[in-house]
Amino acid sequence: MTEQETIHVADVSEGIGGDATAEPGSPVELPVVDVLTGRSFITGKSGSGKSNTASVVIENLLDNGFPVMIVDTDGEYYGLKEEYEILHAGADDECDIVVSPEHAEKLANLALEENVPIILDVSGYLEEDTANELLLEVVKQLFAKEKRLKKPFLLVVEECHEYIPEGGGMDETGKMLIKVGKRGRKHGLGIVGISQRPADVKKDFITQCDWLCWHRLTWDNDTKVVGRILGSKYASAVEDLGDGEAFLMTDWDESIRRIQFHRKQTFDAGATPGLDDFERPELKSVSSDLVGELQSISDEQARRESELADLRQELDKKRQRIHELERELEEARDLSNMADQFAQALLGKAEAPYRGGNGRSVASAASADRSQADLDVYDAVDTETDPDPADSGTASGDPTDPADGRAPSDSGDANEGPQSADAPPTPEPVDDSEQDGRDDVDPVTRDDVAESALRFDDAVELGTREAVIEELRGRIGGLTDISRGMLRHYRREGVSDPVAAHIDAGGDGDTEHAYSRHRPVRRAGLIRHAGRGHYAYAVPDLIREAYADRLDDESVDEIVRAVETAFVPPAERSYPPDADPTDVHGGDARNGSGRTDGTRGAETHDDAHVSNGGKTEGEGDEGTEEPAAQTAEDNSSLRSGLSEAAREFVDRSRSVDE
Repeated sequence: MTEQETIHVADVSEGIGGDATAEPGSPVELPVVDVLTGRSFITGKSGSGKSNTASVVIENLLDNGFPVMIVDTDGEYYGLKEEYEILHAGADDECDIVVSPEHAEKLANLALEENVPIILDVSGYLEEDTANELLLEVVKQLFAKEKRLKKPFLLVVEECHEYIPEGGGMDETGKMLIKVGKRGRKHGLGIVGISQRPADVKKDFITQCDWLCWHRLTWDNDTKVVGRILGSKYASAVEDLGDGEAFLMTDWDESIRRIQFHRKQTFDAGATPGLDDFERPELKSVSSDLVGELQSISDEQARRESELADLRQELDKKRQRIHELERELEEARDLSNMADQFAQALLGKAEAPYRGGNGRSVASAASADRSQADLDVYDAVDTETDPDPADSGTASGDPTDPADGRAPSDSGDANEGPQSADAPPTPEPVDDSEQDGRDDVDPVTRDDVAESALRFDDAVELGTREAVIEELRGRIGGLTDISRGMLRHYRREGVSDPVAAHIDAGGDGDTEHAYSRHRPVRRAGLIRHAGRGHYAYAVPDLIREAYADRLDDESVDEIVRAVETAFVPPAERSYPPDADPTDVHGGDARNGSGRTDGTRGAETHDDAHVSNGGKTEGEGDEGTEEPAAQTAEDNSSLRSGLSEAAREFVDRSRSVDE
């Protein structure tokens, strides 16, 4: 290629802007070097001939063996394949090869190093981002390789206003095209921008162009652009240009000419369809070797995508498995917590006062640890105020313990009244240190209890529920009447102090007596320290802990009601815990009229104590038989809900008591 080599693309036309030095019909030739390496802008309204002009220039370059790359946004340039062996790459089945951004480097190599003309058809991509990425990567590769090769090459971009708009912001693709327009010429890379709306194209690009073709324009905004660049007389004349006619402005000869471009020789795929039958000509195909090189990239990409799909599927499976294992682990933890709670409950039951133990369960010990500072103070008070077991007649110091059989007064003096025939013999007072060596029941290991608790996995609502109810009822059953009365007080009040509870339960309000009766309730975990010498009703909390907080409020309330049958008279059960005692049946809840469960309340004991001149209710009171019968009936019904291991444990414990 020589510097003087030209291509004949048009002839001089008559009218405003015509070439005064040439006759109409004189040939108009463009220097090849300036076309290939320069910057050009071709514009005109739809149907004015701008795409024909671009095709004529391209056909002339291909005829002379100069490669070009056409960015086809509407799929109208494939007609060039009628005459030329040109690679049609894009996303449609009509393309020679379907390409993606991964093909960018190979496409640039074919265009620059192997002189293969390429139609980069981006019209078939459903995702605009994919088309933009493909164009961006191809232009980057062309620009980078041209810095080294310095080879004249032309890039033609249709609808350039979509990439380099005047009003809106540009993405990376538009910035790269502007870069080619400003710096590509010195590397040999030229660019032609084509648009039907010059007002929408960034003026920085238009003003950088070496040659411009203005076809017919009619919109005021577009003609104003013509007036600013060519002059006012051209702004009005551009509206009257015929099809294929244009004002050509060139920098190399600093002229403005009115010319008529030739008609393209190849199939016009962009022509508006008419009434005539559409006949697509036979198109040439590129060599199979050329397509094969690109196909290998597609095959490699497909293989990677397949591998990625397999890896994603495998990853999804592993994530699902991890999720399942985490769920199983959480369930195992919940079950372990439940088994641990149940184990503590059963082990604590083995040490309950009515079994001969010291009444301190594992659960209550754990609760005590959580507020150790407060309980240390309370224990100090207990040590100072606890009466001598030998004086009180029972280890708990309770004057009305039905399991005791003796009825000492509240002051701890022994009472020599008759003992109930059915009452069990009075146990000898035993120090806590001696309790550690007791041998009354068979030893139960933690593993035995945990194994038993695990059997409730498939029947939580039947097995564990009944076991928890029986455990708590057992703790309450081991309390004296006055201690149960104090527990009822805490149920009604929610939070209170031992002296107030003792008075409400029928006691004399003496601090020493109050704390003595209060201690078994606290050690059983049925109440908990609430600060500043006050205690709170804790039965619902014990139930929630036994189930590791897995029960809803309704289920907790149901179990609480079942447990409270052991110490709350029927007349009070339908009332909320904080109800006024005078509201129960319209009378005093502490008299015997409200008692229907076969047990005497702590308040009744106090009345009997006063009316009998200091005698306790254990003297000549046949009421002790009713609690025993009721307890046997309750134990029988609750025992049916236990697992086999739990029933064996209960049977062994009862045999020791008997």
